[in-house]
Amino acid sequence: QVQLVESGGGLVQAGGSLRLSCAASGSIFSFYNMAWYRQAPGKQRELVAILASSGSTNYADSVKGRFTISRDNAKNTVYLEMNSLKPEDTAVYLCNAYRGFNNYWGQGTQVTVSS
Repeated sequence: QVQLVESGGGLVQAGGSLRLSCAASGSIFSFYNMAWYRQAPGKQRELVAILASSGSTNYADSVKGRFTISRDNAKNTVYLEMNSLKPEDTAVYLCNAYRGFNNYWGQGTQVTVSS
């Protein structure tokens, strides 16, 4: 079992930056692949970034070059560094941990980017 708690969301002006954190507890964090998703009102949940347990990363085209996913296994935490934010980045950002048939979600943190 893995419990995930996101933090770091807030209101920021376009062009600004935020760093989201996702603290994990429970099972062995380093074994899990981690991901950030986002969901805007009236839209489907969208994959933002993946950080596999191997260290490989993958990003949605819409955030490439602006967002960076990283993890600190010693702190059981995964981060999403978001730069050059745009109004269209406004959404609830959710942390996801998955491995095999195990799939866990956090409650989400709101990010609002004003124009």
